[in-house]
Amino acid sequence: MSTGQAVHAERIARAALTRLVEPGDILGLASVRAWGAVRAVDILTGRDQPSAGESQELSLSLQSAGTPLTNRGWRSGRERWNARTPTLAPERDLETLHHLGGGLLIPGDPGWPPAVEDLGPAAPVALWYRGTGGMPRAERTLAVVGSREASSYGRTATRMLTGGIGARGITVLSGGAYGVDALAHQTALGSGTGEPATAAVLAGGLDRFYPAGNEQLLRDVASSGLLLSEMSPGTSPTRHRFLQRNRLIAALSGAVLVVEARWRSGAQNTAGHALGLGRDLGVVPGPITSATSAGCHRLLRESPAVIVTQVEEALELLPGGPVTGAGPGAPAGTAAGPAPSVGPGSGADDRPHDHLTVEELLVYEALPLRSAAPVDRLCSVAGLGPGTVMGVLQKLRRQGLAEQRSAGWRRQSG
Repeated sequence: MSTGQAVHAERIARAALTRLVEPGDILGLASVRAWGAVRAVDILTGRDQPSAGESQELSLSLQSAGTPLTNRGWRSGRERWNARTPTLAPERDLETLHHLGGGLLIPGDPGWPPAVEDLGPAAPVALWYRGTGGMPRAERTLAVVGSREASSYGRTATRMLTGGIGARGITVLSGGAYGVDALAHQTALGSGTGEPATAAVLAGGLDRFYPAGNEQLLRDVASSGLLLSEMSPGTSPTRHRFLQRNRLIAALSGAVLVVEARWRSGAQNTAGHALGLGRDLGVVPGPITSATSAGCHRLLRESPAVIVTQVEEALELLPGGPVTGAGPGAPAGTAAGPAPSVGPGSGADDRPHDHLTVEELLVYEALPLRSAAPVDRLCSVAGLGPGTVMGVLQKLRRQGLAEQRSAGWRRQSG
C-alpha cells in the first residue's frame, strides 16, 4: 500500500470511529491507540477478533489510563459499537463536509492541534472542521465561556474583555451557545484580528447548527472563522456530548476565562477540565447578589483561579504571560506587551523551579527523584486537593520539571 493509500485508509477509519465511538469512551479510544485506527475499526465492528497479543496491548493501554480491561467491560463495549456498526458511512460523511467547505483533521495532518494530546487517553480520534480559518495555536487562543443566561453585567464584561483580547490578535474560542458564548463570538467577529478571529467547538454534527437561534452567528463563524466537532455529520448534541465538548474547549486553549457561571454550570465544567489540563483559569467577579456570578465566586474560593477585571489580566493567563509578539493587532515594530527584562533575576541564572508559585513548588518538592509516586500520595505530601495537584503536574510536565510513568509521577530526570 502506498503512503497516499495508507493515509486515505486512515482517514476513512477515523471518520468511521467518530460515529462508532462516543467521545470519552476510554475503552474505544484505548483500542485505537493500541491497534491503530484501521485495525480498531475491524475489531470494534466485529469483522475480526483481537489476537492474544492485541488483547495484551489493549490491557496495557487501559492500565496506563487507570482502567482495567475486564470481560464485562469488553462485552458492554461491543454492545455499544454493534448498535452503531450498521450506520457507518465514512465516505458519505467526508463527502457531506467537503460540500460544506470542511473536512476531517486526523493526527499527522499539518493542521492537527497537538494540544489535544494533553487529554491523554481521552484525546479525540479526529476533528471535523468547517470554515475558512486555520487551526489556531493553543498559546494564542483564549477560551471565553459563561452563562447561557447572561446578565446585563455579564454581557458588558464579555464585550469589553473579548473586544480587547481579539484586537490583540488572540483567537477567541467558545462553544457557540446562547449568552456569553454567543457574545464572545460576535465581538471577536467584529473586532478580532486573530487567525482565525474566533472558533467554536460544537457538540453535534457540523452539517446542522445548534442552538437553532444561533444559526446565523454560527454561519458567520464558519464563513470567516472555524467550527470544530468530534461528532460525525447528522449527529445530535446531547448533555453527555456537551460535557465532553467542554474538555476540547479547555484543551484547545492556552487558558480559560469564565465571565459568568451559576453554582452548577457547563462553564464550571470547562473550568474543571482546564485545571486538570494545567491551563490557567481566569474568573470575572460579579455582584454578590447575582446567581449568574455564584459559580465564579465559587471557583475563586475553591480553585487556583485568578481574578480578571481587564484585558491585560486576561492576556496574562496565556502561556508566557502578556502577548509579547507584534501580532496582527499590534502596530508594526512594536510589542503587544512589556519586553522581557535582562539582568540579575531575569531568569538567565535562575534554577528551573525558582519561578514556581507556592502551590507549584509544593507539588514539585513532593515529587520523588527516582521512583514515581501516585497522585494520592502527592496530594498527601503537598497538602493539596487532587484537582489542584493534577493541574500543577500538567504544568510542570510542559516545563520539563515532571514526568509521568506507569506508577505515577516523578521529577524530570536529566
